[in-house]
Amino acid sequence: MTKTLLALLASTFLITSTYAAEAKKDEPAKKEEKAPAKKEKACIDKVKDGKPVLGKDGKPEQICKEVKVHEKLDGHKVPDKK
Repeated sequence: MTKTLLALLASTFLITSTYAAEAKKDEPAKKEEKAPAKKEKACIDKVKDGKPVLGKDGKPEQICKEVKVHEKLDGHKVPDKK
């Protein structure tokens, strides 16, 4: 009887420690804080039937959006084939 209880206790301990280890693995890793992305305003003139659409003040109407500017990554130069 004591051997059975000891085996049950040991198996319960192993199972709970395994579940705890898996729960820690599933937690998302802390992300590094990055600087906010640089944004730039991009505007395009509205065009209808090949002609720019003019506003009340006589200036062409524009569609403007904020666009993220991505940094270009430096790469390695590819060696020439011989």
